Amino acid sequence: MYKVITIFIAVALLLTIGCDKCDNQSEKNKEMLLASFEAMNNQQWDSLDLYFAEDFHRYSQATPDVVIESLDDMRKFVKEWYTSFPDAHMEVQKVVAENDLVAVWVTFAGTHEGQMGPFPPTGKRMESETFGIFRFENGKAKEAWVTWDNVAGFVQLGIMPPLVPKEPTDSL
Repeated sequence: MYKVITIFIAVALLLTIGCDKCDNQSEKNKEMLLASFEAMNNQQWDSLDLYFAEDFHRYSQATPDVVIESLDDMRKFVKEWYTSFPDAHMEVQKVVAENDLVAVWVTFAGTHEGQMGPFPPTGKRMESETFGIFRFENGKAKEAWVTWDNVAGFVQLGIMPPLVPKEPTDSL
C-alpha cells in the first residue's frame, strides 16, 4: 500500500514540475512573440534572428503567392510591408500561450504610401484585424499560420468598392 502511495505522490510531483516548466516556457514564448512585434514596429530588421528560427515557415491563405520558408524570407517580407506602409504599427490586442503555441490577435494600421504587390500607393490609411498562431521550438518561432480580411483592407484603400449587402427577400 505504501509503495502505491509513494508512486502516486512521485508521479503527481513529476507532473506538477512538468506543468510548471510548460507554463514557464509558454510565458517565455509569449514574451518572445511580443518582443518580435515590438522589433517589427521599430523596424529593427537585424534583430529578427532573436525571435525567428533560421528555417521559419509562414502559412497564409490571405497571401498564397508569398512563400516564407526562412528567416531571410520573413525579414524580406516584413521590410517590403513596411515599405508599403512606412507608418505601420501592430497593436497586440490578445495573446494566449499554451505549450509551444502562441495565438495572437493584432490590429494592423498604416498608410499605403508604397507599392504593395501589384497595387500602387493609394495614400489611404488602413486598419485590419489579424490573427496568427505561432509554434515555438528552442525558444524561437518556427512556424506561423496567419490570416486577415483582405477584402476589408482593399475597400479601405480604395482598391475594391465597398460590398453592397443583398436586399432581404420576403420569400422563404
